[in-house]
Amino acid sequence: MSNKKSFLGTGWGFPPEFKNISKQAGMLSDEEDIQSSLEILLSTRQGERVMRPDYGCNLNELVFEPLTTTFKTYIQDLIHTAILYYEPRIEVNKIDLDDTAELEGKIIITIDYTVRSSNTRFNFVYPFYKNEGTDIK
Repeated sequence: MSNKKSFLGTGWGFPPEFKNISKQAGMLSDEEDIQSSLEILLSTRQGERVMRPDYGCNLNELVFEPLTTTFKTYIQDLIHTAILYYEPRIEVNKIDLDDTAELEGKIIITIDYTVRSSNTRFNFVYPFYKNEGTDIK
């Protein structure tokens, strides 16, 4: 862990890990911390965090819904609203849903965003999918 302070923030990596030699938690900084924060936000159900019951996106409740244009718009709005409230370091430019693997039960969510403090653009890709019971080994 370096002594220089990150202007975008530094936080614990997820899942938390501790280094054997230094006994310090693994930390993430800058854009890597934002990417991790977005992954946590999209994979968290509302009510899952005790002190912040409204944190999360509830995407897991939408797994078996039919993939219509209205539903795609709803998913984009749900993600945009969650980011607006819980990730103030970024501004969302565009959210795309790639449903070409719909028959396999997979949607690729791509979030194009700008980091507010540095005005740099990044993409975050989140695979949203369901696993069939036949894939269990």
